[in-house]
Amino acid sequence: MNKKDIAHMRNQFKLDNDLLTVTDISNAYVMKETDEIYHQQTMPFELLEDEQKEMFMTNFKKVLTGQLDEKLFELAFQKDADDSSQLTLHQGLLSDASADWTAQMEKIVQKMLANKTYDFDIVITFIRGEYNRPVKKGGGMTEESDRDAVYANPFILCSINKTLDPKKELLFDYVEKEFKYNIVVDPIINLQAPIAGFLFPVFHEGTADVNRILYAAAKANEPDTDFIADVLTAEEVMTAQEDKAVFEEIVKEAAGEKINTETLANVYEEIHRAVEEHEEDEPRTLDSRDVENVLQSSGVKEVDSEKVRDAFKTVIDDEQYELKAENVVPKYTSKSIKIKTKVADIAISPQDLKYVKQIEMNGKLHLMLEVPENTVIEGFEMIPEALAQKAEDKEE
Repeated sequence: MNKKDIAHMRNQFKLDNDLLTVTDISNAYVMKETDEIYHQQTMPFELLEDEQKEMFMTNFKKVLTGQLDEKLFELAFQKDADDSSQLTLHQGLLSDASADWTAQMEKIVQKMLANKTYDFDIVITFIRGEYNRPVKKGGGMTEESDRDAVYANPFILCSINKTLDPKKELLFDYVEKEFKYNIVVDPIINLQAPIAGFLFPVFHEGTADVNRILYAAAKANEPDTDFIADVLTAEEVMTAQEDKAVFEEIVKEAAGEKINTETLANVYEEIHRAVEEHEEDEPRTLDSRDVENVLQSSGVKEVDSEKVRDAFKTVIDDEQYELKAENVVPKYTSKSIKIKTKVADIAISPQDLKYVKQIEMNGKLHLMLEVPENTVIEGFEMIPEALAQKAEDKEE
């Protein structure tokens, strides 16, 4: 699923919406430090009160919130896996009876409990329903108000939430005119911050792909690898952070660890251009040949195919590995490049990196930033200084 696919589905989680209907909900309560289901309840979603529906809808949206390859990961199922979760989920998807669907979801819960013992109570929620994506008769997507037909697909979504201890409060009783200690023993289910979840199947422009699953992690760049492998029986995943680190190491291996800012800026611009010009729905990837072309076009000298292939093999032990371009280059709209020094850390947008230079003067290294106008610090305008003149004054 790309960003648009995820955003479209996430936006449909609202009441009285004919583009997405939730039919059943199943909640399993698991107490901490146990490997058994304490209580499980399945019921039609429509039987919930409107306030409950709204709370769950918000929770489901949060499962589908986050950046791809950071909090959300589209995973391929393992081939020929024992006790495949793909088969279990697919059988649940096709089940007509609510009891059959619940039985399949309970199998997934049992795999979760066998995989990990939680040190707090958790609630595992499953829903199933139908997701509709508008499409024009001639093909292509359209808006709700202008749709002629829809892709209609069943889906299962799972949300895992931790519970919070009830607050201890002191109350004043107006009638009895006395202070009372409010004793609440029921735990609070925290639906505002899911600790994990997944969507099956994934959707590409409204069409389902049952060979893949969308996994949601609790924190950015921290997927639960055991959960992915043992519970979802899915393939290993690379985070955006790991992809970027791999790219940096490959460039160091192929071009050397020292590089000037102008060349580095060119590298990022080349990759950004490749992302912008990519018209397909699948993300733009970079293989060894692409990385070689980027480095050569950016002015890196003495780079050839053999050096880049060897770099891929050294860093990731896979000459055929493909990096996701969007993970490699800092986002031009929201992320900055961090320049780290012992004096201070500076953040600058990738397109402005070309204005940064490292120079040596009087035996000392200086970081020089070219600016179009006088700099203002805390409301004070800085006075321009002539570095060459100051150096001469010191010599005298």
